[in-house]
Amino acid sequence: MPTRLLLLLCLTGLVFAKKPPDVDCYVVHMEYVHCSWNKQGTPEVNYTFHGRFGSAPWRECTMYLSENGTITGCNHLYQNINDRFGSFYTILKHGSDESKKQHELRYKVKLYPPTNLTVKLGSDSNLWFYWNQSHSGCVESEVRYRINNKTWNSDPVSTGIQYYCINLPSNSSLYEVQVRSKFGRNCAESQIWSEWSQPVAWGANNSTDESKPKDSSMSAWTPVRYVLGALTLILMVMMLLHYERVRNRLMPVVLTPKFNQEWPSLPKPFYPDYTERVCPVRDYTLVSQSSSDSSDCSTSSVTTDQTDCSIPMPLDGSDLSTSCSSSTSTVSVSSEGPEKVSV
Repeated sequence: MPTRLLLLLCLTGLVFAKKPPDVDCYVVHMEYVHCSWNKQGTPEVNYTFHGRFGSAPWRECTMYLSENGTITGCNHLYQNINDRFGSFYTILKHGSDESKKQHELRYKVKLYPPTNLTVKLGSDSNLWFYWNQSHSGCVESEVRYRINNKTWNSDPVSTGIQYYCINLPSNSSLYEVQVRSKFGRNCAESQIWSEWSQPVAWGANNSTDESKPKDSSMSAWTPVRYVLGALTLILMVMMLLHYERVRNRLMPVVLTPKFNQEWPSLPKPFYPDYTERVCPVRDYTLVSQSSSDSSDCSTSSVTTDQTDCSIPMPLDGSDLSTSCSSSTSTVSVSSEGPEKVSV
């Protein structure tokens, strides 16, 4: 029974015993070796790290990296720059648990991102991008760009070249460019690219921006600009109309006659073409009849003026005297018999 219990405890210890995590190392910009052991998660205990190049003596890490209080990596400084072409050995240890590993670093060099990325519109109407990389003689680069925040397009750049050209860009489009680098085939090609550089943008307003394009702020200000532009236009139209009204009042337009131009004919006087009726007047008077006219009876005559409006009267005044005619009517009155009127 005790033997079985001891065997069970040994098997349980083997099952629950954890192997030290795997160590991954690469060279950073030819300055130091970066090693980490947290790819499978943060370890539960703090491990001690030792490393060496070739047959050099072991050296414990002097620059540990930690995460939430737990050691997760180490930056191991170079003593000789040519050591990267040899093998690098590591030991990760905690108590009696120990893990050794050999690393080949010549193909694991990670450079710093390119710096001073700038853009310029050349005299040939092409868009040129320039950048700096410290190890330019052995470095090849890769450029990626996108237009109007669409999908990225990537192009390789040959070893030693630190510029890139986009042919005949459009001013109405926004171009964004980034660059990354690594050691090329001429200097033991590396498998690790550097991080992408800070982006640079060109287009729309023909300006450069070494940070991310501020699309959100631009879209927020665009409606405000449209409204201000419309209000400015309306104000200018109102001022123009007011100016024209004031100018017409203060300085009325005066026509200047031309001597070689005929004056317009004046309207002729108005003469009404019509006639008026003439009203002749007839006088009615009382006339006594003499005895010679009648011996049998005594009579008297009455003469009156009677107006006759049936005769038309011409307009000219000279004819008025001749046109008016008078007639005399004699009324004989008898004392004895009925009246006899003679005209």
